[in-house]
Amino acid sequence: MSIQTIVIVGAGQAGASAILELRAQQFSGEIILIGDEPHLPYERPPLSKDAILQPEQTKLEILSEQKLAELNVKVIRNNAVVKLQPEAHQLVLQSGDVIHYDKLLLATGGSARRLPMLDALGQHVYTLRNLEDSQKLIPVLQPEKRILIVGGGVIGLELASSARAKGCQVTVLEQGAMVMGRCSPLNLSQFLLQQHQRAGIEIQLNTKLVQAELRDQEVILSLENGQQLTGDAVIYGIGIVPNADLAREAGLDVDFAIRVNQYCQTSDPDIYAAGDVATQLVEDGQYRRVETWENANKQAGIFARHVMGNPLAQQNPAWFWTDQLDMNFQFVGDMTATEWHIRGEMDIEQGKNASFVMFGTRNGILVAGITVNQAKETRHLKKMIAKAQPFDAETLLNLAIDLRKVA
Repeated sequence: MSIQTIVIVGAGQAGASAILELRAQQFSGEIILIGDEPHLPYERPPLSKDAILQPEQTKLEILSEQKLAELNVKVIRNNAVVKLQPEAHQLVLQSGDVIHYDKLLLATGGSARRLPMLDALGQHVYTLRNLEDSQKLIPVLQPEKRILIVGGGVIGLELASSARAKGCQVTVLEQGAMVMGRCSPLNLSQFLLQQHQRAGIEIQLNTKLVQAELRDQEVILSLENGQQLTGDAVIYGIGIVPNADLAREAGLDVDFAIRVNQYCQTSDPDIYAAGDVATQLVEDGQYRRVETWENANKQAGIFARHVMGNPLAQQNPAWFWTDQLDMNFQFVGDMTATEWHIRGEMDIEQGKNASFVMFGTRNGILVAGITVNQAKETRHLKKMIAKAQPFDAETLLNLAIDLRKVA
């Protein structure tokens, strides 16, 4: 069967990247992009950073109206898909329109995991997932405002950094024993903690929220240890929930997220999924879901090539980054490495001028790397990790040796 129409549900990073990849792979048929937001596809990583600090100077748009027209893409905005009918190869929209597809990509992303205790307050409570969320925070983050942030992961720390840069008094509450505990080795987590504290951000670990109330336009948070915190606003970021209901109701294989194979196909071979909504079968036989900008692009590329019957591109190790307190951190590979080695000096006293590289190993093989204010070294780490290079401390930890020459 020839493929006439490809429909992409979700106008985020994966959806936009899929359009570019399909045209790059010489697909000449109809592409329909359906999004439930009023916007054209836009970048999400800046929402916690530059979109708050420099909203007028920050360009978020991935694909302009002109570019989409050049790519011959039909765009349906502000219109959610309410029903997927796989047997009929069609979608029913909120507007009542019915859209037919030959191949379908579900790139519906995820929604902020909710905290009913905080949501019940009704006001002065914020999450961050889309452009509107980011815009709502701009008037909130004003000098001397007391901002309580629940969640010490990447988004929580980025928001803490942005709020502090705006002159806010910031307190971060983290339930776990580490900040960024899902993706950082212990010593880097401690470095991050100390950097935020040096910047005047209070961080409390091992905290459990037991009550939230609103008194005289102030938010009062009560902790399990008996402590009470007062703020002008609370922002919480405790992870996301994949937007998988559409797939679940259509009878696709869904386990929290949409299960896909190595080609990003779901249990229906004509339906694919990519990005935050997908959990992909990997080499060890397990399913893994990765919430990164890079993974959305990667899976979009896999989808486009597989639909067109073209060989898959060589896959690089996982990669993501975060910008906090005027510092850049880049993470490559498997952060569950068993041993970590530092090239350079992890010196807290250097503040935002600190600069070093971390190598993560397992059984003597390089499986991960982290750069701090050394982004140019990231591509060399990717090469070394991709070829499972043995870790040679004498070479790799020697600052006199250029990593480019040993990658």
